[in-house]
Amino acid sequence: MDFLNDLTGNSDALTAFFITRGMSLIGAVIILIIGFTIAGWAAKRVRNSVFKSENFDDTLAPVFGQTVKAVILIVTLLAVLGQFGVETASIIAILGAAGLAVGLALQGTLSNVASGMMLLILRPFKVGDVIEVAGTFGVVDEVGLFTTEMHSFDNIGIVVPNSRVWGSEIQNLTQFDTRRCDLEFDISYTVDMDKAIGLIKDILDADDRILDEPEPLIAISALDDSSVVIRVRPWTATSDLWPLRYDLIKRVKEVFDENDISIPFPQRDVHLFQNN
Repeated sequence: MDFLNDLTGNSDALTAFFITRGMSLIGAVIILIIGFTIAGWAAKRVRNSVFKSENFDDTLAPVFGQTVKAVILIVTLLAVLGQFGVETASIIAILGAAGLAVGLALQGTLSNVASGMMLLILRPFKVGDVIEVAGTFGVVDEVGLFTTEMHSFDNIGIVVPNSRVWGSEIQNLTQFDTRRCDLEFDISYTVDMDKAIGLIKDILDADDRILDEPEPLIAISALDDSSVVIRVRPWTATSDLWPLRYDLIKRVKEVFDENDISIPFPQRDVHLFQNN
């Protein structure tokens, strides 16, 4: 009888144990599902809110979204561990020590994170800007914690580590509203220089995209071996820079042809000496 009583008691204890652990497991699964759902939803809402807000730059949207998601997932993980009776205080201490060890092992990755934070704080560029960094041209699509994503003018995706971006010279080609269009035209030594300069000035005056201030520069910049170089420096809106450049080159060539102004090209004289 004592044996049966002990067996019955142990069976009841095991049943209570499995029921308790089963409920904890079910609760942990529910917490995980809810936590991941809320994390994804909150990250999306934060990104959309930042994009719509006039007080924040679009560059900050991905980082805010990732930060909110990470915080919610950490809280979810601690809640799951609490379901099984794990002391979260000791877990946090262990995670802190592990984080220090991982940080020492992943110095390059943490360097990308630090560089990403500096890019977001100082904001040398924002989403949509055209930049040159480390010899790479591209349009900025996103600045994350680890990488900066861009696409080239022929729509090729570019991913650059933040440490490389922050550690290099950054040229922001669209930071200001106006840009200078740098052009040079070669004319023959037999051509009237003042006439050529006057024709170029008429072309610039007829184009509404060229700004009056600063005043366009038209000057003789060099006397090369076979040509006189005319330097032309008009100012225009940044968005009009490349269309204006292409149009001016074409128009100057047309006007020079109409007025018999020759543009020299490389030539070579070959002398033949014949021995008797």
